[in-house]
Amino acid sequence: MLESLFKFEENGTKLKTEILAGITTFLAMSYILGVNPSMLAEGGIPISGVFFATAISSGIACIIMGLIAKYPFGLAP
Repeated sequence: MLESLFKFEENGTKLKTEILAGITTFLAMSYILGVNPSMLAEGGIPISGVFFATAISSGIACIIMGLIAKYPFGLAP
């Protein structure tokens, strides 16, 4: 099922490679969950709201980019 959706063989990759790349991208981008709220809190925005909005918007954007565009980019505010 995943092979037909993402065409791993056609793109010269495997599921394991893509999962490792996804984990690596998440770990590299996760700093934004701490940095963005702390920066915006200095402007008076509640930290918990900014953290939640950052996490949700990044997750939705990455899922849309992967499933619809089939383009392996991580997106965050």
